[in-house]
Amino acid sequence: MEAQNKEVAALVAKITGLQAAIAKLPSLSPSPEVDALFTDLVTACVPPSPIDVTKLGPEAQQMREALIRLCSAAEGKLEAHYADMLAAFDNPLDHLHRFPYYINYIDLSKLEYQLLACYVPGCAAPARVAFVGSGPLPFTSLVLAARHLPDTLFDNYDLCDAANQRAKKLVRADKDVGARMSFHTSDVADLTHELRAYDVVFLAALVGMAAEEKADVIAHLGRHMTDGAALVVRSAHGARGFLYPIVDPADVARGGFEVLAVYHPDDEVVNSVIVARKVDGAQASGLQNSAAPVVSPPCKCCKMEANALQKMEVFATTATGLSI
Repeated sequence: MEAQNKEVAALVAKITGLQAAIAKLPSLSPSPEVDALFTDLVTACVPPSPIDVTKLGPEAQQMREALIRLCSAAEGKLEAHYADMLAAFDNPLDHLHRFPYYINYIDLSKLEYQLLACYVPGCAAPARVAFVGSGPLPFTSLVLAARHLPDTLFDNYDLCDAANQRAKKLVRADKDVGARMSFHTSDVADLTHELRAYDVVFLAALVGMAAEEKADVIAHLGRHMTDGAALVVRSAHGARGFLYPIVDPADVARGGFEVLAVYHPDDEVVNSVIVARKVDGAQASGLQNSAAPVVSPPCKCCKMEANALQKMEVFATTATGLSI
C-alpha cells in the first residue's frame, strides 16, 4: 500500500507540473513545444496506474479539471489544423492517415462497433446514427461509415459552426460517404424530437466536462431517445482520467438507460467505452442498482463478432474505395 501511495503521489506531482507548463503556453495550437508537452502528458497517463482520480483532494481535483479543459482546447486546435490541411487535397478522405492519432481512432471505432454488435445486436446495422460533439475532424463517423456501417446515415452535431464547416469540406469529394453525412450546429440541450430518429447515439468524451454536466446531458438524451436505442458514451479510467472526464455508469443508469457493458482499454486506445440501451421509466428504476459487466480485455463474444464481421468490413472498405 505504501508503494502504491508513493506511485500515486509521484504521478500527481508529475501531472501537476505538466499542467502548469501547459497553462503557461501562449497558444495551444500545434507547435513543437505544445506537441512535446502533450506527448509527455499522454505518456504519463496511459500506462496502468493504481490511481483513482475521483478520490483526489480538492486542490488536485481543481488541477485535473483545469487540465481537462486545456486538453479539450488543444484537441480542438489540433483537429482544426489537420482538417484545414486535409481539405487542401482533392479527396481529403484518402489522406486521413496523416493525422497523428489516426490509428487510435481506427482502433477505438472498431472497438465501439464490436461492443455494439455484441451487446446490442439489433443496432449492429443501424439506419441512422447521431454523433454528439463531432468536431472539425469527425473521425468516428468517417471510420464507421467507411469500414463498418456502409448503409448508415450519420448526423453529426457540434456547438461550433466553424467546426462543422471544416468537417463538410472533408467529405465533399466522396459521393458515398458525403451523401450519408450531415452536419448540424446545435447544443445537445436543444435536441428533443430529433433524437427519436436514431438507432444509436454516440456521446463524445468532451461533451459535458464536469461530472454534473455529463450527467445532465445523459439525462437529457434519456428523456428524448427512443426506447431500445443504443447509447455509446466515452469515458476514462485510471490516470487517463487526467485527460478526459470519467463517466459513472450509475449516472448513465439514472439517465434512463440499461448499462450493458463498460470497457477499459489497456492499450494505446485512451478512452473507456460504456454501452447502454434506452429503456422505459419503469425498467430504468429497476436497473439503477444493477452492476454492469466490466469487459476488459475483450470478451469472447466480441472476438467472435469480430471474426464474423471481418469479411463484411473488408468488403465495405473495398466497395467504398477509401483509404480510411
